[in-house]
Amino acid sequence: MERFNSAIILAGGKSSRMGYNKELIMIDEKRIVNYQIEALHGIFDEIIVVTKNREFYNDLDCRAVSDIIEDKGPFGGIHAGLVASRSKYSYVMACDMPVINTAYINFMKKNIYQKDVDGCMTLYGDHIEPFNAFYSKNIVMDIEEYLYGGGYSIHKLVKTLKFIYIEENKARRFSPNWEMFINFNTREDISIYLGSGSSD
Repeated sequence: MERFNSAIILAGGKSSRMGYNKELIMIDEKRIVNYQIEALHGIFDEIIVVTKNREFYNDLDCRAVSDIIEDKGPFGGIHAGLVASRSKYSYVMACDMPVINTAYINFMKKNIYQKDVDGCMTLYGDHIEPFNAFYSKNIVMDIEEYLYGGGYSIHKLVKTLKFIYIEENKARRFSPNWEMFINFNTREDISIYLGSGSSD
């Protein structure tokens, strides 16, 4: 099994604040998720999109899968992606994140390499960033037990597992304005991002 050959994009459904399906967010007349698939192929051989709308991806260079354990939010998507993954560690991001920081992805890989850990996340103060992160396929059973037991929060489970946490000050060397963790929740978020003209 490859160690770092897979990336997972969580393409959730309709956002109440956005007003439409985040999979359809466009920049320069192209869906963000299409940009993500293309960019991630420069780093990973296998791209997995977790979606309820698998037909959206028929003509794209990726594997589209759906939640196995439904109605569990992002963690249900992470679980489905890890089950489908052919790698020990998979990179995970959401379909509303416009920035892919290749240097930071490689930095996380180096932190995991030759270590027996369950994944790698970044700290933002006391908060854990669940995306732009790596998860091990080895935790699939832990996630299943947690979700079937009524659990929902990513943060609560990962605190019981063996994750590496990169401190905020180290991560900001790669992304001073924290743009590699930005996500779009409203149309205004998109306008602000496009108006800033910045891309870590």
